[in-house]
Amino acid sequence: MKPLRTVGAAGTALVVAALILGGCDAVTPSLPDDSDVLAGPLEGLSGAQMASHLKGDAGFARVFSPAEGLGPLFVAASCESCHVADGKGHDVTTLTRFGQFRGGRFDPMREAGGPQLQHRAVAGYEAERIPREATGVTRLMAPAVTGLGFLEAVPDDVLLELADPLDADGDGVSGRPGWIELPPWVSPGPAARENNGRYIGRFGKKSAARDLVHQTANAYSQDMGLTTEFLPRDLTNPVVGMDTGDIAPDPEIQSDEFQSVVFYIRTLKEPPRRNEDDPQVQRGERIFAEALCTACHVPTLRTGPSAIESLDRVTFAPYTDLLLHDMGPELDDGYAEGGALTSEWRTAPLWGIGLAADSQGGEARYLHDGRAATLEEAILLHGGEAARSREAYNRLSAADRDALIAFLESL
Repeated sequence: MKPLRTVGAAGTALVVAALILGGCDAVTPSLPDDSDVLAGPLEGLSGAQMASHLKGDAGFARVFSPAEGLGPLFVAASCESCHVADGKGHDVTTLTRFGQFRGGRFDPMREAGGPQLQHRAVAGYEAERIPREATGVTRLMAPAVTGLGFLEAVPDDVLLELADPLDADGDGVSGRPGWIELPPWVSPGPAARENNGRYIGRFGKKSAARDLVHQTANAYSQDMGLTTEFLPRDLTNPVVGMDTGDIAPDPEIQSDEFQSVVFYIRTLKEPPRRNEDDPQVQRGERIFAEALCTACHVPTLRTGPSAIESLDRVTFAPYTDLLLHDMGPELDDGYAEGGALTSEWRTAPLWGIGLAADSQGGEARYLHDGRAATLEEAILLHGGEAARSREAYNRLSAADRDALIAFLESL
């Protein structure tokens, strides 16, 4: 237990005087406005739903030890360590995935520990290393988790209406759904659309996960080495062998804790907007549309029926179409996942991007791997289907560029 810090007689006198003269506000920092933070529950949750949300919040923050099942291979010891304050990840928690092409097909190299590198291990066990044979290696920065319940609730039909795989409208943008095969424990849902045994993925940088159950079970396994009823086997390093020394009974995450964490993520609020009435922000929003950025970063989507009232048939503004787009050689990392090619990425939702720095140590990083230090750098790395928008940005005056950046920072 850490010893209590003392302030001494003089310090105590100052605190007492401050309380007398100014009340608690004189020594207690004020809470930030809701529009300045990503974390927080949806409005309108029932008492039972709020209780489940709070239980999931505790599970999301829980730091695991090896005795509780962490590892033997892992990246992080808690959900929150990769999603501080429910926001984006940091360089120190960036995930690494790898694989190789064989006979024209991408192999995730599961026999060599792929597709994800676990660079940490419990005491007495050996962490993984990227095999020399890997031809595609990518680094993925953890996304913010706020608003994901809205994205999960968008019907497949909405995404299919947005898709234009053959660029029929001639705008140079040909987004397509990320069709993926589902493991048997993932339910496609009652209104799912099927294509030759595949279903539309919508989570992950390359749309490799169908829903929040799919995404969360993979995260427990691949990021923390924790077993669930869905993925009940511990990770092992093929170089070391199967004797892991893991004595925690499986599944290490019980069903009620797992489901409460999923519910917590599902019922986080949508990222807040700021400065919407600022003339420069409004000007930047018009420029954003004129540059055809909205061809991929679609401003609004609408959810379908949901048992959660706040998610039931509501319009929201994530600035994404949840489709895969070819981003050209600039962002081609040689890694394929799900139904995506190496140069294809799911359109990243832009909501919350203006608050990214708050969970990244005060210094925001952008794009899937955090390579861009500024929003302008991120824009200039957009190629492929986004090349036309990048060219439009390059033609803007300095004032118009500032307005566009101000708009993005308001999201």
